[in-house]
Amino acid sequence: MTPGPVTAGGEAQRPSPRYFTWEEVAQRSGRERERWLVIDRKVYNISEFTRRHPGGSRVISHYAGQDATDPFVAFHINKGLVKKYMNSLLIGELSPEQPSFEPTKHKELTNEFRELRATVERMGLMKANHFFFLFYLLHILLLDVAAWLTLWVFGTSLVPFLLCAVLLSTVQAQAGWLQHDFGHLSVFGTSTWNHLLHHFVIGHLKGAPASWWNHMHFQHHAKPNCFRKDPDINMHPLFFALGKVLSVELGKQKKKYMPYNHQHKYFFLIGPPALLPLYFQWYIFYFVVQRKKWVDLAWMVTFYVRVFLTYMPLLGLKGFLGLFFIVRFLESNWFVWVTQMNHIPMHIDHDRNKDWVSTQLQATCNVHQSAFNDWFSGHLNFQIEHHLFPTMPRHNYHKVAPLVQSLCAKYGIEYQSKPLLSAFADIVHSLKESGQLWLDAYLHQ
Repeated sequence: MTPGPVTAGGEAQRPSPRYFTWEEVAQRSGRERERWLVIDRKVYNISEFTRRHPGGSRVISHYAGQDATDPFVAFHINKGLVKKYMNSLLIGELSPEQPSFEPTKHKELTNEFRELRATVERMGLMKANHFFFLFYLLHILLLDVAAWLTLWVFGTSLVPFLLCAVLLSTVQAQAGWLQHDFGHLSVFGTSTWNHLLHHFVIGHLKGAPASWWNHMHFQHHAKPNCFRKDPDINMHPLFFALGKVLSVELGKQKKKYMPYNHQHKYFFLIGPPALLPLYFQWYIFYFVVQRKKWVDLAWMVTFYVRVFLTYMPLLGLKGFLGLFFIVRFLESNWFVWVTQMNHIPMHIDHDRNKDWVSTQLQATCNVHQSAFNDWFSGHLNFQIEHHLFPTMPRHNYHKVAPLVQSLCAKYGIEYQSKPLLSAFADIVHSLKESGQLWLDAYLHQ
């Protein structure tokens, strides 16, 4: 490399930065080999880095050709450290006459949200109360012990057996919400401790791999309800026709993988009851072996060994297997209804490269706050606040909610919040509506 120009004082000058336009950035969206993205007006070439990205290659690639400033801020808790590693990827910056983000994004809304983010940080709402999470973990462990004591004290007849299954299902559901907290780096100030506890909760308490959760869930947060970018809607179109736009599109293409006009009925068969015991339970092993995630596999094995040694002596092999699959069945129903109530009834489409706030609000809704709703959903009834501030500790969602509501009201953005049972019903209603839209387009367009 040749040295740069030298000033009269003998100091080497920095080379002039390269300038780019949004049109040039948009052309590097990954459809070809090259991928660029923009953070704080700086242009980064992530073509080779995607495979090394700690959060996974897909989540960062979903922003190729776009401004990624707000998701970058939202997902990273130590942005200064991350930016040091990004220096080697820096290839230039936006030309001075170029706006800070694309014309498809709402300038005033984006700027005001960034001010809100700064206010939230000054208020200390990004800092966790460690006692909250300690007590939450303890209540899970106590329920786990209570499940075993139920069989040990009262025997293995039908009533104690079913009570044990309900308690273990509660343990699994609540551990699922707790691993979600650690996975989002919302408990500790350093990634190391969050990752360690994440492995413990999802691996040892639930028997699932942390890497699989990271791979799937961060994509969902980056581009919620965006077809081919959010894996949570991958059941379209093979099993369901989702959203008004995609369902009509599917009908016009004369595609019919399932009788979608009946999907609001068969959802009760292949949705809540089946997702965990018939799919996730087996796919997670394929995932860790195929990707050679041996640390995750080791954590998972500790779960299965512990559960086997705990319940085999009391129930025998058949009883143990029966208990295990009943627990997964109950947990699956709990998990699917809670996780889908915030998203399936909302707008589902291809990625339109909207600003961060619009992207999250059009794809998410809330469920009214109550002590039960907070506990039952792991505070994911505050889905809007969680999606806007994914590293915020969950016990602070209710504090930031009024500020988010004010921002939405100012810019005419719908802030949806509904009762819990209404949210469940809306899943079925939306499936019925999109199924009918598909049928009309299939037959008449």
